Amino acid sequence: MSETADTAQAADTAGTASRGEAPEGSSAALRYRRRQVAQRAAERVLARTSALATVRERLALLDAAGDVYDLDETADIYGNGVVETLEERTAALLGMEAAAFFPTGTMAQQVALRCWAARTGNPAVALHALSHPEMYERHAFSQVSGLRPVRLTSEPRQPTAEEVRGLDEPFGALMLELPLREAGFLLPSWEELEEVTEAARAREAVVHFDGARLWESTEHFGRPVDEIAALADSVYVSYYKSLGAYGGAAIAGPRTLIDEAKAWRHRYGGQLFQQFPTALSALVGLERELPRLPEYVRHARVVAAALREGFAAAGVPWARVHPGEPHIHEFQVWLPYEVDVAAEAAVRQGEQTNTLLFARPWDQGGPGLAVTEIEVRAAALEWTADDVHAAVADFVGLVEKVARE
Repeated sequence: MSETADTAQAADTAGTASRGEAPEGSSAALRYRRRQVAQRAAERVLARTSALATVRERLALLDAAGDVYDLDETADIYGNGVVETLEERTAALLGMEAAAFFPTGTMAQQVALRCWAARTGNPAVALHALSHPEMYERHAFSQVSGLRPVRLTSEPRQPTAEEVRGLDEPFGALMLELPLREAGFLLPSWEELEEVTEAARAREAVVHFDGARLWESTEHFGRPVDEIAALADSVYVSYYKSLGAYGGAAIAGPRTLIDEAKAWRHRYGGQLFQQFPTALSALVGLERELPRLPEYVRHARVVAAALREGFAAAGVPWARVHPGEPHIHEFQVWLPYEVDVAAEAAVRQGEQTNTLLFARPWDQGGPGLAVTEIEVRAAALEWTADDVHAAVADFVGLVEKVARE
């Protein structure tokens, strides 16, 4: 049985998008709960995910709220106050005229793209077959917003300028997921990104970046986030995926687009009465986590190299870290094991050694191949390459034991 069902229990907030449902009492659901306990109890992990934190721990995030906003100001009502402050801060960081706060990225991107469709007169959106709207949003583009997804490619890589130029039908917008999570959190080179966006504009299409993890892409591109965003007509960013906020997203772009997006936000039910806890947590994330993301990316490369070395030293016949040098602070690991064996060994390592090397679910990458994701955050900065080597050796030993059972 694949651990894909386990993923539904963690959901996207735990770093893995929901791919299925685990029946209550199933082995996948039970393993998820064991992993949850193991991660919270482990002394050593590569990331402390907010999805597994307690309510008390999450509330503690707001202890720093007074450092980023005057808490004696009147609370927000229907998007003013602290929400407007967050929008202005986000627009400035991205070098855009304005930004609009949304409760979810799913809603934010639909609104942005339907606004562009009205302007271009074309509801077709060119995108990757592995992009988030195609994989995990229940066909919301077409079912809710009247948009028509047109797939550029289904290959596990970023789309090319040639594919954009050669698409055999017109499209109003090109949506690029940066990075492309399902392909291993992959980013194009800067030159490739410029070529793709130029190819879209040559076809009189606008460019929209699905930048759920755009904040951490600066290290790969070697450019500040506003310079990256400048290649697009509009950008979506997330506040919780890397910044640790309670939730929320934003669309940034021209003021006229954002004004219209706010009208549609109301129509879509995103005009919540008060959102100050989420907005404050996002401001804290921008202040505290955003400056640390480049450090996480650099250390992810150390961890990735140590994983390769560790599996080779442990005699594993085949192992892959993908991409070889991570583009952001998240990447994939592929191993020649059955999914259930790898998943059980990973949980036992946390339970028995107080070190949890693999904290996310495992999926089947092919016959006898198990794939998981690694996230490197503040907790990982304490790990040396030797620490990773030792954890890998322990994990491989547990795999061999589980496989014999």
